[in-house]
Formats: sequence, structure tokens, C-alpha cells
Amino acid sequence: PFFLTICTRRLDKQERSLRVQPSVLIVSYKELSKAASQFGPYKQAEWRPDGTMIAVSTANGYILFFEIPPARDKYLYEPMYPKGSPHIKGTPHYKEEQCAPSLNVEMKKVLDLQASITSLQSTLDDLLVATADGFLHLVHWDGMTNGRKAINLCTVPFSVDLQSSRAGSFLGFEDVYIRDMEYCATLDGFAVVFNDGRVGFITPMSSRFTAEQLHGVWAQDVVDGTCVAVNNKYRLMAFGCANGSVQVYTIDTTTGAMQFSHKLELTPKQYPDIWNKTGPVKLIRWSPDSCVVMVTWECGGLSLWSVFGAQLICTLGGDFAYQSDGTKKDPLKISSMVSMNVKIAGGCLFLKVNFILFFLLQGEDRLYLNCGDATQAQNPRNTSAYSEHKPTRERVPFSDGSLDSQGLSTLLGHRHWHVVQIHSTYLESNWPIRFSAIDKLGQNVAVVGKFGFAHYSLLTKKWKLFGNVTQEQNMMVTGGLAWWNDFIVLACYNLNDHQEELRIYLRTSNLDNAFAHITKVQANTLLLSVFRDIVILFRADCSICLYSIERSLNPTASVQILQEVSMSRYIPHPFLVVSVTLTSVRTETGISLKMPQQACEAESIMLNLAGQLIMLQRDRSGPQIRDKDSNPNQRKHLPFCAPVVLAQSVENVWTTCRINKHKRHLLEALWLSCGGAGMKVWLPLFPRDHRKPHSFLSRRIMLPFHINIYPLAVLFEDALVLGAVNDTVLYDCLYTQSSAREHLEVLFPFSIVERTSQIYLHHILRQLLVRNLGEQALLLAHSCATLPYFPHVLELMLHEVLEEEATSREPIPDPLLPTVAKFITEFPLFLQTVVHCARKTEYALWNYLFAAVGNPKDLFEECLMAQDLDTAASYLIILQNMEVPAVSRQHATLLFNTALEQGKWDLCRHMIRFLKAIGSGETETPPATPTTQEPSSSSGFEFFRHRSISLSQSAENLHSKFNLTKTLSMPSGPSGKRWSKDSDCAENMYIDMMLWRHARRLLEEIKLKDLGCFAAQLGFELIGWLCKERARAARVEDFVFALKKLHKDFLWPFPVMPASSINSPFKTGKYKTAMGEQLLKSQSADTFVSMEMDTGVSNTPRSRSWLGTISSSQREMDTASSHGPHMQDAFLSPLLSKGDECSIGSATDLTETSSMVDGDWTMVDENFSSPSLTQSELEHLSLELASKGPHKSQVQLRYLLHIFMEAGCLDWCIIIGLILRESSVINQVFSVMQSSDIDGEICQNIKTGLYAVDKWASTDCPGYKPFLNVIKPQIQKLSEIAEEQIQPEAFQPANPSKVTEQANIRAEESRTSSSHGINPQSDASNSSASRHEEDKSKTEDEESFQEGSYDCTVS
Repeated sequence: PFFLTICTRRLDKQERSLRVQPSVLIVSYKELSKAASQFGPYKQAEWRPDGTMIAVSTANGYILFFEIPPARDKYLYEPMYPKGSPHIKGTPHYKEEQCAPSLNVEMKKVLDLQASITSLQSTLDDLLVATADGFLHLVHWDGMTNGRKAINLCTVPFSVDLQSSRAGSFLGFEDVYIRDMEYCATLDGFAVVFNDGRVGFITPMSSRFTAEQLHGVWAQDVVDGTCVAVNNKYRLMAFGCANGSVQVYTIDTTTGAMQFSHKLELTPKQYPDIWNKTGPVKLIRWSPDSCVVMVTWECGGLSLWSVFGAQLICTLGGDFAYQSDGTKKDPLKISSMVSMNVKIAGGCLFLKVNFILFFLLQGEDRLYLNCGDATQAQNPRNTSAYSEHKPTRERVPFSDGSLDSQGLSTLLGHRHWHVVQIHSTYLESNWPIRFSAIDKLGQNVAVVGKFGFAHYSLLTKKWKLFGNVTQEQNMMVTGGLAWWNDFIVLACYNLNDHQEELRIYLRTSNLDNAFAHITKVQANTLLLSVFRDIVILFRADCSICLYSIERSLNPTASVQILQEVSMSRYIPHPFLVVSVTLTSVRTETGISLKMPQQACEAESIMLNLAGQLIMLQRDRSGPQIRDKDSNPNQRKHLPFCAPVVLAQSVENVWTTCRINKHKRHLLEALWLSCGGAGMKVWLPLFPRDHRKPHSFLSRRIMLPFHINIYPLAVLFEDALVLGAVNDTVLYDCLYTQSSAREHLEVLFPFSIVERTSQIYLHHILRQLLVRNLGEQALLLAHSCATLPYFPHVLELMLHEVLEEEATSREPIPDPLLPTVAKFITEFPLFLQTVVHCARKTEYALWNYLFAAVGNPKDLFEECLMAQDLDTAASYLIILQNMEVPAVSRQHATLLFNTALEQGKWDLCRHMIRFLKAIGSGETETPPATPTTQEPSSSSGFEFFRHRSISLSQSAENLHSKFNLTKTLSMPSGPSGKRWSKDSDCAENMYIDMMLWRHARRLLEEIKLKDLGCFAAQLGFELIGWLCKERARAARVEDFVFALKKLHKDFLWPFPVMPASSINSPFKTGKYKTAMGEQLLKSQSADTFVSMEMDTGVSNTPRSRSWLGTISSSQREMDTASSHGPHMQDAFLSPLLSKGDECSIGSATDLTETSSMVDGDWTMVDENFSSPSLTQSELEHLSLELASKGPHKSQVQLRYLLHIFMEAGCLDWCIIIGLILRESSVINQVFSVMQSSDIDGEICQNIKTGLYAVDKWASTDCPGYKPFLNVIKPQIQKLSEIAEEQIQPEAFQPANPSKVTEQANIRAEESRTSSSHGINPQSDASNSSASRHEEDKSKTEDEESFQEGSYDCTVS
């Protein structure tokens, strides 16, 4: 392999021939000064196809012919290998491949064309030269023997197509000449660009190259052409234009006219600043494999496009960027580009993709793999014969077990690529790498160089090479390679035997021909692929050969020919075939929902002929004779029908042979990548309900859709397209301008290739609905309804249709939006889909949307009926912007009340803020666009990802929760600002009324647990409100019912009467010292500290008396032997199983216990593991433990006890004290009643209630009797107090009156009777008599509560 460079230095001309790997100067030619001044500078050079001559054009119109005589055993250098190296001199092709030859360059002849040469083009036998005088010269490589032919372009006829060839017009201008041209062998003609900007194609009408035999066709739409490049494989001509775009044409085989294919152009959406500032197209070059075209512009920049117009890379994003120092980067300007042959330079990157997960990029000397999750890529998987169709994954298995859903890392994008360096020993003798393949499981990679092949294991990180280098060098892979289970299948040419072969190597065995299965084939193999257990070969004689492959008893596999199909009638040249594959796609009447087993059979051949997708189906028109032969390979296979063209401009094809009866639409479809035109899917249409389809109905339909990435693979079950996107950025590193040596990497663009995915299902559903195939769309959508992103699919479809139709300037006689809206109603996510779409759409389009989907008020009510409050809150924002404030307030009230009933505290907090915003006049008129909501702003909702909010935020904040205050503070955040001094606002009064009504309902229904959560979450002033409701809602009417209800709500067990309670050793004080002191030290300290941690109890002047009373009572209990068992009850917590443990984070889960319980019990267990405990003592202890509820419930009850004690609700304190069975609490309540002026009715109510409890305990719950006997003296004292006291009003507000209080009750009931929105102004006027009293009492409460602050929490 050689490179040719032309150097110009003043007038000294020299020509150099360089060899690659390594690059070494072989020969140079320097022109004499006299000749250099005569010829002028060298401009362009062309190799003769056989490599024996070089033609060089000069600036003064000369063509210089140089001859390179072959070297005979003369070399500039020979590589030296160490002893023992496998590369010995006896290796075949050693001299040609490893040694640099010694060459000479001799000038043979000089040709003077007497005009400036504009273009030089080499053909097989001739050299075509275009000059500025309007002539086209045909010069033979042999020199002047046959003379030269000059054709005046003005004599060549041009027309629109070849059907009117003789009637064509001539150029008609004397100064018209060819600026650029390139020969296309597969089209047999020249693509030309004239100096006036017109472009065309010149082809000889016969084998003779004369003016009479030439004819040209115009491209009518191009008048500003600048350059041209030809793609022989796809028969395309790319013309660069002065406006910066590239027009790509092909030749219509029927008429011979230039047919427009596609356009390469930058869009303002991609590059809004520079899309029209690039200048004219300067250069166009196709890649060696003809799959990528490179374009550069006069003003700089480089772009790469796929063969049919999908943009792959564009450096404009980094070329025109600003550097970190503020200066603008100079764009990359390219003066010339050369597309080297793959066999010489290795070409650019090629892409190989396996059927699901792994991407493989083939580079010059390394491989790039994107494997998603590294752990997922290296999990051991099943390697059975059919594992490539049902690979087993350990992560995220599919629900039905027969399919494998992709892991999260597969569906998401990744920028990390694993780089595998190809083994240097293989590279040095076999560079460049020509083919590569990765197996189905993504664990093994095989590469093919100039000779032989090698494979690499991603698990062991080891390469496996041929042990015998001679075998490697005697094998040249021609048709590529593929993996079949653990076998490598490849088509090669045996250089020793001069024979085409099909070989199969086992991966696990040594790489040697002794372990290979070798089958001779008739013709040169160009393409190879594997479908299930069938190998497909496409040969140079345009025939397709099918082989069956099966694993034999020996370590290798065997193949057997099945069928041969000749395609010579349909393929003009085998070089034009891009890919050949066998598929299970079919179009016959056998396709139905009840025959999925046929989907796995080899039904058709898909052949990509220069971008045309051709399908050959099995011919089932003849008699179907069932062959009884047991061996399926011996069966006579059905012939194939005549080919049918399915699509144009096809780059890649995807299909699968897997079976899933639930997703047959996706798995039996054919997926096509069409470059800039996006993708297409050939979707099967199934009859519904297994009905026999009509013969005139279509069995399949081709649906196009656009995507924003370059597709690389299709995930069939997941309804995703995996692909890659490229981002070119400025490589602005730490190098400065003052660097001693300029770093070259700063000058070049830096591209970031990222693997990503895209949803396509909404495009297909929309296309089906447009074509009135709603039944098929419904079947397809229901089959994908379990996908996690299916709601997003519906939302995308609705949003795209809305944007297009609502912003259309033309009238739409048959709009699609109503159809889409009705289609979405078939799914339970209809309400969420509509509101999510609306909130992501401009306000101006809302009327058009809701005219199709329904009134937002009706949708809001549907959400309330479905108990979907979060979605209803989103609709409330819609109503806020579309309706007057009164309507918003009415619906917000409904939602607020429902949220209170369901305990949606996050939503309640935002509803409070929303109602206050309406009342303050912030939303008197709907804004022009919906207001954006910040996560914690007070202007709307943010639907919280973290639903369970614990008021005990973290262990780090526990020390700050030891400060007591009389009101329950809210969690940190803007919701904590809900209670402010702004009590004058009528809207606050309106909100307070709803909160009071809800609190009263909870208290009347004896839902103390819900009341505590309600107060803690919403910052409700529970103590102040209880003070007002002490004689009304906070009064206990039925002590027995309340006691039972609290037992049930807090999961607190009823006490059990121990059988040996009379002779209990705990009563005698025998173990008082051993157990009581330990309990007091461990449980009293730890339990109350934990209680303070969770409830916010701390030492402040106001509450010291309360805690002191309890602790003093505990000390009294410690000294009183009769209270021994109850002392245990006050401290011990039940030992629950680990499965029931959890943190104290949720305020509603009562089956949990704190992890502190285990710590306490560990200590107790250590201290009481003495064998001196008798059976009765252990039984008594277990009964005491069984009478205790969860530790979390104990904390909550003690918190409520504190709240009721502060509020003066003594009857509730008595009930909680009974449940906890702590005489200290009862004593404290009785002492308060004795020391204060208590209303006689309260005393009487407590006395009546305790008597009722005692009566109930005697009959239904004897476990309470011991405790009631203990407090019997206090109950008797209570009777005396009730008889002596005359209803003092110590706990009433300063200036209340019974009449006003009753009026308040009636006013509140009348205000809260309506279930819809209430005018807060009318509320304020109706309650004017009582508002002053409530404000005054609230002010007194606030003044009295300024002594300290605490943060009590419900865990």
C-alpha cells in the first residue's frame, strides 16, 4: 500500500511515494528548474488502476506520465523479529507484506493540452481530462499510440431524460466548461458540474466514446453546483451547492433521467446561529465502504452523513464556539479529503450491533463496545442452542417468564464505551481490520484482518489467535463472519488450494483447522448471515445459497446445503448488494392471531440492492404436500416467488424470529432505517376475534415515522429504538497560547458519542388512527399497556397532534384530535394523560384541547370520584387559569375537604396556600399563560415524590427537638408559614373554619390518631382549639366506647388478668431491687428520652411540672410495693419480631416498633437471665408484656396525653391514663381537679365515666380491675369534689357567655353545612358576634404560649 503526495516549494516540483505501516519515504522525483517553470506547479495526481503509472496535471495545462517499474527482490528494509517469534521468513506473502520495496519513478511522456486542466479522472483503461476551453479529452494510459480524442461539450446533446435523446438541447455557450467531474462505474457515466452551476450526467450510448455517442441529462433544480462525489455501491451522485446544501441524485433505470433522492442540509433548529453562514460546499467525499459521506464548507466545518441523509457528526457546534478566554475559535478548514480504499487504509468506523443489547464499533486497531450495565453484561447466561432467541437475564425478569425485559441501563443512554485493544501480534501482520462481529450474549468478539481471524472474550479478557501462523496466512475471509451459539461461521478463500470455503470454528477449542468444519463452495462469497439454524451466503455469481447448521457429536458443527436461488436476472452487479438476510416475514393469508407458531419459520429473503429492499417470499401457490421424512433437512423446500420491492433508500433492516403471542404486532413487523427520511415499519394487520379476513383486505401496512437519533437496533418487546447521538464540543483544555508547542488536538473537533433510546410507539398509533385502523391501534396499544412508559406514549401522541392542529394556518376538515381523545379514553390513564399534556402546552391551546377531550370541570369531578386527588389538583390549576376565582375556590374547597378526609397532608398544605392566594386576589383574572410552579413556591402545587413525611426529620436534628412549646410547630419549609399573624384576612377565617370542622369531626368520631397526624402535618393549633372545645366536641360522652376505640386505633391490647396475680412475687417486692432499679435505669431513661426524641418533649419552665409530676409519681411507685406490677407496665415494651421493625418514620403504620426496643430488651434480657426466676414469675412477666402495645403507639399516646393536659381536657387524660395503666397520670389529673376550680359538670362526667368503665371491666374486661382497684381511693375523692364544687370556669376564656358559645356552634354549623365553596366574606359577617371572642381568646393563648417553644412530632 502506498500514498502519493505532491509537494510544491517555489518552482521545485517533486513527487513522493510513501508507504504506510510504517510510513517511510520510498522514492521521490524532483523536477528541474527549467521544466518546472515550463509545466507550472503540480495540481492533481491519479493512479492507474493497476498501480503501474501515475498521471500528474500541472497548472500550465500539461499532463505528465510517470512509470513505476516493478521491483524485483529489492527492499529498503526488512523487519527483524526476535527468536521464537511466529513471524518467520517462511510465512507466505512475507516479502510483499512486511518488507518495504525499492521503487523508481521515471517520466515517460508529457502531454500538452494547451488549456488549463480543471479535472482529472482515471478509468480502467483511459484517463479523462476536462479543460477550461470546454473540451473533454480521452487519453489512453498507453500513451499516444491510439491518439487522443477531444470532444467539444457544445456538441454533446443534453435533455431531461434519455427517451428524448436526439431531441436534446446543446449547451449553447462557448465559455461553458466542466468544473468538476467523477466517474461512476455502476452507472457507466460521468457526473459533472459546469462552471455556471448547472449539473448533469454524461453517459456513452455505446462502447465508443465519441461526441456522437455521448448524451447528457440535466438536473433541473440545481443551478449553483460547486463540486460532485459519486457513490458506486448505492449509485448516487452528491452535488455540492453554493447555498451550503448537498443535492443527492440517482439515475432512473426506466427513463434515464436524474432522479432526486434526498438533500443534505443544516436546519435552523439544529444550528440556529450558523446554519446559513457556512458558505458554499467545498468538498464532498464518500467513505471507502460507501456508507458515509463527508461534507466541508468554504467557511470551515466538517459534517458526516449516512448514505441516505441522516446526520451523524457535525463540527459546527465546536468550530464556531468561544474559548474559555473569550476569544472565538478559528473553524476547522479542510483543503482536501481523500477516501482511501479499505484494503489500504482501514477506513473509518464500522458499526456492528447484536440483536438486543451490545453495540460494537470497529476502529482501525481497536474495538469500542457500549454494553449498558457492566454487571449486566458480565452475568453468566444460558448458552443453549436457542439462547440467542431467549437469553436469560438475572436482572429485571419479564413478568411472564418467557420474555426478557431490558434492564434500566439498556433503555437509558450511556456515554461510556469499553475499548478493546486488538492484539498487536495479529495486527502487525493482518492490519487493517475488515470485519468484526459480537455474539448474541455480548461476551465474545471476533475480528477479521487481511488474513485469518482472532476472537476475544470479554469475560476472561483474553485473545485467542491461530497457533499455526501458516494456517492464518493461507485464509482470507471474503464474505464476513457471524456467530452461531459458540461457533464462528465465516466464508473465506483458501490461498493454498485456490478454493472458496465455508468454515466453522468452535470458540472453546484451539484456533486450528483441525478443529474446524470446512465445506467447499462454488463461487466467491460476498455476504454471510445466520438466521436461527440456517446460514445464508450471497455469492459473486448473484446466487443465494442456504445451508443448515447443526451441532455434531464431535466438538464442531456441520453444515448441509438446503437450497440455491439465482438472482442474476434482478441484480445488475453483485457489488450493489448491501445485505442479504433470511426472515420470518410473510404476507400470505396464513397470517392471523391464532397461528403464531409460523412466525419462527424461514419464510422470505430480504435483499438490500443499493438501497432498494427486495423481498422474495416462499411460493405457496402450488399443492402443499406434507413430507413424511423425519429429517427436516431432507425435505424439499418451497421455491421463492418473484422479488417485490418493499421500500427505497433503506440503510438497515431489523427483524426477529422470537415469538410472543401478546406482542405479535411488534415481533412480526419489519423495521427499516431510511436515513434522513426516518424509519419505517412494515406492520402486520391481524383480524380481530379470530375472524377470517376478507381476501381484499391488506395483510400489512408500511408506516413511516421520524426519530431524533440514528437507529442502531430495535428492542421489539420494549417498543424502543436504540441508537446513538453525537455532540461535537470545543476541546478547550488547559493549554494556553503561550505554550511552547501548539497541541494539535486543540485544532480538531471533540466528538462525544452517546448511546441512547427513543420511544416510537406513539408515531405508529397515530399513523394507524390517521388511516382509520383504530381497531389495530387498540390491539397494539393494549399489548404494550404494561410498559412503564406507556402513559408517556399516550401523552406524546396527544401533545403532537394538538400542537400541529391547533397551530395550523390551514383549515382541517377531518381533525385527528377528537379521534385521539376518544382513543385515549379506552385506557385508565385518560385523566392523567390529558392534564399532563395540558400543563406542558401553551395556555392559548387549552381551549382547543378541552373542546376535544371534555370540560375540565367535568374531568375534575371524575378525578374526585376516582379518588385520584393528585390529578384533580392538576386540573385545579387548569381551572385557575381558565375560570373565575369563585369557580376555582369552589373546586378547591371540594378537593381540600376530600384531601383532609383521606389524609393527603402534602396536598392539604398546598390547598391551604392555594386558597389563600385566591383570597388575596392574586388570581382575579386568568393569566395569559399557565404559571410555572416551583417545588416549594406558594403559588401552586408540586406533587411530591416523597409521600411519607416524618416530622422527626433525622437523628442530627433530634437535639433541636428538646425545646417545648405549647403549640405544635410545622416541619421546616414554606408550609410552616401557614399560621401567621394575618388573622384579619377573611380567607384565613374561611380556611380555619374548614380545619376546625375537620378537627371536630375527628374528635367526635374518636379518631385521636388521625387528629394527631392532622395537627402535626398541617400545623394546626390543637391546644388552643381544644381549650375552646373542652365543653363541646372535646368532651367524652361514653368512656367505655372511647376506651375501646383507642385500643383499636392504637393497636393496644386489652390487659389480661394473670392467674397468679394474688401470689405474684412482684407484689411481695422479692425482685423489686433486681428488676425495678434496672428498669428505672434503662427503661425510664431510654424510653422517655426516646419519647422526647419522637414527640419533642423537653425541659421548659411550663412543662417541668408535668414531667416532674410523672417522674415523682414513678418514684412513688418505686417505693410502693402494691404498685409493682403497674410500674412494669409503665416502662416495658413488647418484644416484636425483626420483621415487624421499622423506623419511626410513618405516622400511620402502627405495626412497627422502634429499633430502640431491641436495644432495651437486650439489656433487660442480660440482666434477667438468672435461673432463679420460677415458671409463675416468667408467666406473670409475659402477661405484663402482652398487655403492652407497640412502642410507637406508646409515644403517640403520651404525646396526646400532654396535649390534652395542656388544654384542660381532663376526661381524655383519664382515658389515656387508663390505657397506659399509669396511676401517676390519674393522680396528676385528680390533683389538678383538686387544686383548680373545675366545672362541676366535668367532675361529674369523669366520675360517671369511671363508674361505667368499672362496670364494664367487671363484666367484659377483668384485666382492668387491678388498676381500677388501685385508683379507687382517688375516684372516691372525686365524688366528694363533684358534690362540693360549684362549676368554676377556670379554663374558660376571659369573657365568654353561654349564649355566645351556643351561637358560635350554630354559626359554625351553618357555615360548614354546604359542601361547595363558601364565600369567606359572608362567613365573617355571620360570625361577627363570635369573631371578637375567638380572636381575643386566641390572642390570650398566644401571649401565654410565648414562654418557650418545642417541636412535638408524631412518628
